[in-house]
Amino acid sequence: MLNKIDIASNQAAYCRFRGRRIKRVTAFTVFLMATLQTSGAFFLADIPAQAASSKRLGRPGLASEASTSTINVETSSADSQTLAGQVDSGPPQAMSADQQVAHLLNRITFGARPGDLEAVRSQGIKNFIAAQLNPSSIAESPEVTDRINNTAALQQPATELVMQFRSLQKARQQAKKANPDGDVQKPVGGENGKKRLGQEIIEARLDRAINSNRQLEEVMTDFWYNHFNISIDKGLDHALVGAYEEQAIRPFALGHFRDLLGATCHHPAMLFYLDNWQNSKAGVQDRKGKESGLNENYARELMELHTLGVDGGYTQKDVQELARVLTGLGLAGPRMLAGANGGFGGGFGNGGGGNFGRRRFGPRAMVNAMANQNGPDNSSGNGAVGSLGDYFNASHHDFGDKVVLGQHIAGTGEQEIEQALDMLARHPSTAHHIAYQLAQYFVADNPPKALVDRLANKFSQTDGDIKAVMSSLLDSPEFWDGRYSNDKYKSPFRYAVSVFRASNAKAEDYMPVAQFLRLQGQPLYGCLTPDGYKNTRSAWLNPDALMNRINFATTIGTGRAKFLTGPPVAFDTARDTVNGGHLTAHTEAVIDKSPASLKLALLMGSPEFMRY
Repeated sequence: MLNKIDIASNQAAYCRFRGRRIKRVTAFTVFLMATLQTSGAFFLADIPAQAASSKRLGRPGLASEASTSTINVETSSADSQTLAGQVDSGPPQAMSADQQVAHLLNRITFGARPGDLEAVRSQGIKNFIAAQLNPSSIAESPEVTDRINNTAALQQPATELVMQFRSLQKARQQAKKANPDGDVQKPVGGENGKKRLGQEIIEARLDRAINSNRQLEEVMTDFWYNHFNISIDKGLDHALVGAYEEQAIRPFALGHFRDLLGATCHHPAMLFYLDNWQNSKAGVQDRKGKESGLNENYARELMELHTLGVDGGYTQKDVQELARVLTGLGLAGPRMLAGANGGFGGGFGNGGGGNFGRRRFGPRAMVNAMANQNGPDNSSGNGAVGSLGDYFNASHHDFGDKVVLGQHIAGTGEQEIEQALDMLARHPSTAHHIAYQLAQYFVADNPPKALVDRLANKFSQTDGDIKAVMSSLLDSPEFWDGRYSNDKYKSPFRYAVSVFRASNAKAEDYMPVAQFLRLQGQPLYGCLTPDGYKNTRSAWLNPDALMNRINFATTIGTGRAKFLTGPPVAFDTARDTVNGGHLTAHTEAVIDKSPASLKLALLMGSPEFMRY
């Protein structure tokens, strides 16, 4: 099969990060062409030839005065299957001791750092796994601890963040009313308020993923966040997304699934994102006289995505009945929030105020949600604000009896919700759904059925003990089958983090990395749909994304990025972080004949590094 790929070869092309132009070195043209020749079969195996040849492998919006070179990439069907990550259907393949260490670091961390292979060899694979399954036993990096302790949005209760967000919006609205033709985008508070809340949360997440010693906890947090996804771009959740991950996801990432399910269900961020704050019995009116009723959004995703799975055996009637169970569960009103917090505190960051763009607030009705719905100051509800900031308003609840998945639920009020969550968490379909997703994330895009079945049984036998399920997965013959080693394709997030870990690069500012992720289609916390980001090759493999990754690898690998605090390690130091140092003969040849200044960039742009 012959694919013809047009690439821009102008040496004056630029890679932009945070408004800075970083010029690609002259030799980069050679590097790019050689790398594409080396990896063409891998990257293009699943891309139709017509689409590949008609697209320029350039950064969108990148100005180029280039003449165009043509590379002919010849691929056999065998090469396509091997390089594209297709698993051999033959018998299981044994891995050497060193290959096992490299494989383990690839899968339960965000990539090996220089020296990690030696450290795991010394500690022993079983001891390393045991420690990672018990993250509190691992001393955390002091720098990471300081970052987290100084990120207010990760430390404050959700109720306080809601109050602050509403206060900022109210001040902004007042400023707009006082000066309708003026600029109301400026910070409401003092100088400290200029630092955007979203930036603090994103930088903390990247810092943790890159530098935390508790890597499996970080990987599991990433897995569960996408499983219970919310978007930072939906109104109030801009303020709550960090607290949601910190309070509802991270503490239970290796705990019990029922606790994780309950925490996400009761967190204001989820209740707002999937509109359960608008879910009430028929005929309920807010204080403005607007009538509301049943909202099925959260109930549907609770079944389809969070527990049973799309083929989990539920019907539309089950969704409606579960939505009735969830009526009244929402957010506290402003006066209740003030009582819960002892009054309004300071602003985001280190001082009052904040700097939020117009787009981030979303529709006014969403931003002012609490003012018009569930809450004792808006209705006759007699509940209390929950520990995570939720509020159950009995006057909005449908007290009729329900039947969900064939089980009768008496109309008792708030306890119905816990009964439904218990039932969903322990359902066999939930066990299979979670088992499949874990096997897909840690073993293969199309995981072996026998492994999924065993993990589902372990899930049911242990009442959803995530640590026990992960222990079984990491002890399974499928996990250690060489056919699956270095077979999965990295998401943009995993790729960017692994670049920093492999190169030991340090950044004083992670926002250029966040911009790279946005360019790649994976902005942190930015997935708008509730199914979260995928972790499969088909979701991320495309020519434009490949070029952007190579640009990123070159920027970091050559040490030319101005947001780095120091140079990356040398190629020889980083080599073993990539598939244990095992590179194909073709990749070896390309790197060997390249200038020393490009060797690390080539390593991080290689097919071996794109996989894990």
